[in-house]
Amino acid sequence: MKLTILGCWGGYPAQNDASAGYLLEHEDFTLLVDCGSAVLSKLQNHTAPRNLNGVILSHYDADHIADIGVLQHALLIDKMLGNEKEALPIYGHTLDSKGFSSLTYKDITKGAAYSDEEALEIGPFTFTFLKTRHGAPCFAIRIECDGRTMVYTGDTSYFEELADFSKDADLLLCESNFYKGMDGEKAGHMTSTDAGTLAQKAEVKLLVLTHLPHFGEVSQLQEQAAEVFERQIIIARSGMEYYI
Repeated sequence: MKLTILGCWGGYPAQNDASAGYLLEHEDFTLLVDCGSAVLSKLQNHTAPRNLNGVILSHYDADHIADIGVLQHALLIDKMLGNEKEALPIYGHTLDSKGFSSLTYKDITKGAAYSDEEALEIGPFTFTFLKTRHGAPCFAIRIECDGRTMVYTGDTSYFEELADFSKDADLLLCESNFYKGMDGEKAGHMTSTDAGTLAQKAEVKLLVLTHLPHFGEVSQLQEQAAEVFERQIIIARSGMEYYI
C-alpha cells in the first residue's frame, strides 16, 4: 500500500501547509485518513475528491476534520456538474453523536460507524481500533493490507497498550506534539521520547513523526526519539510518499 502525507501539523496548518490528513492507496482503491484544515487543497495534488472510495476519521477535533464540510461541498458541486456517484462513506466512532451525525450530508456522504470491538473491512484494507488517551474520544488505527501493516496513533498520550497494538508494524505514524521532558499526558499528546519508546517496544520497522508542534526546532523531535528507538525515524512532511 502507498501512504502519502497530505498534512502533518497539530492544531492548525503551518504556512502553506495542512493539519492531519493521510492518503492510502492500494491498486485502484483510495482512502483518506483524517481530513484536517487545508487537506482538501493538498489532496488535489494527488487525486480528485471524486476518486476517493472512503474516508476514516480518528476523532472529531477540528485539526482532524475541518475539511470534511469542504469535501462534502466539493462532491456536491461535482454532482451538480453531472458527475453522478454513490454517497461517499465516512467512517467514524459514535462516542460523539454530534460529530458522527455531521458525516452524513444529503446523498453526498454517508456516516458509517466503527468500534474497537470488531475489525472493519474497507476495500482491500482491514482496520482495527484502540481507544486512546486524549481529551476528546479518539481511536488509534491499525491498517493491514496484502501482508503489510501500518499503525496510526491518532491523538494520544503514551500508554502501554499502544505497544501491543502497534506490534511489528512496518510503519508507525505516531503523533509527537511535544519535546523530550515536557508533560504530554495532561494535554493528551506524546513527546518525542514517548514516540521513540512506543516504536522501540512495538519493534516497528519505521517511525514517522507527525502532528508536529508549532514551537521549538522540529528536527529535535527526531534526535530525541532516536535516543530510545534504534531504527529509522522520519519527520513527516506534506507530499512525502511511502510504499509499505
